[in-house]
Amino acid sequence: MSERQPVTEDPTIGRLVADVTRDFSSLVQHEIQLAKSELKVSVRAGGIGAALLAVAAFILLLVVILASITIGFFLTMTGLHPAWAFLIVTGAYLLLALLLAFIGIRRFRKVKAPQRTIATAKQIPSTLKGKVE
Repeated sequence: MSERQPVTEDPTIGRLVADVTRDFSSLVQHEIQLAKSELKVSVRAGGIGAALLAVAAFILLLVVILASITIGFFLTMTGLHPAWAFLIVTGAYLLLALLLAFIGIRRFRKVKAPQRTIATAKQIPSTLKGKVE
């Protein structure tokens, strides 16, 4: 009884090229997925910051309207009158707008580039050359 030895085939150049192409395609797809996931977080933080700044801008428009009414009352009045109430409301809107603008700017500072994607993408050329960093 003869035992058969497992036949080991040397890979052909065509098969090696196909494997490299498949692996490179997979690597590029994974890099794209990583970039998308990192950018989603940054875009979300930027979107919230932009929304808060838009609300602050709208409130500042209200401040201009209320300040105009307040100034009008002050020009026509000579004593304590409801104009003071308009002035207090205007001040409250101004403080609210400043608070929202501050929070919005802090949110914008959290927006960052996709660091992991950039780092791994920089390794691709050296990997293709056969160098490992």
